[in-house]
Amino acid sequence: MHVGVLSSRRMASVALAFVLAFASPVVFAAELTISAAASLGDAFRDIGRAFESAHPDTKVQLNFAASGALLQQIAKGAPVDVFASADEETMDRAEQQKLIRHGSRVDFAANALVVVVPRDAASSPKTLADLAATSIRRIAIGLPASVPAGRYARFALDKAKLWPAIEAKVIGAQSVRQGLDYVARGEVDAGFVYATDAALEVDKVRVAFVVPTDPPVRYPIAIVEGSGNLAAARGFVAFVASLAGQDTMARYGFGKP
Repeated sequence: MHVGVLSSRRMASVALAFVLAFASPVVFAAELTISAAASLGDAFRDIGRAFESAHPDTKVQLNFAASGALLQQIAKGAPVDVFASADEETMDRAEQQKLIRHGSRVDFAANALVVVVPRDAASSPKTLADLAATSIRRIAIGLPASVPAGRYARFALDKAKLWPAIEAKVIGAQSVRQGLDYVARGEVDAGFVYATDAALEVDKVRVAFVVPTDPPVRYPIAIVEGSGNLAAARGFVAFVASLAGQDTMARYGFGKP
């Protein structure tokens, strides 16, 4: 009697497992990997969540770093679907290396380069030339080889013929956000960051002045060649450029491209 009850239960369990296995297929969310410039972090987190809400079958994975570092990862075969850089030059290199899908590149945002100082600094430089003053001992600049903000800064300083005067003061940053952190913690006297980054730390840093940049700071986005989720990648790029995406960018201080 007891054995019969156990056998019946086993048979019921097997039958239930069979029904669950074949009644309907299990739906797995497709993963969409976005590699984006560090300065896009907050805006793209919001955009990623909004895109997932509109596309519940897709899971957005976000990877933030300096644009040059992201390009190196893609060139080495990292499984990335969409790439968004903080400058045209990095995307130009991606295009030259045939790493992005032809015709998918779109400019979607603009920014401004600024010099920031710690919030409690006794004084602020007003021009690039003021950075050569003895009172400014350390200046955070993103590494020009991989950080677009650093490259813009170097261009501006070279154009003003000021690089030799400040080179010994430069503290290299791996990303624009790291440079911002150096200023926010008071580890440097000034730093070159984007205006959108400075706005995130208004209680710790203040903008000293806006740096003229040529070319202007524009952000392009493109589908990576060989994306494993082409339809979703196209959808994400379109979403960033849409009214909803642009409203989110504007909310974080980005301008129109």
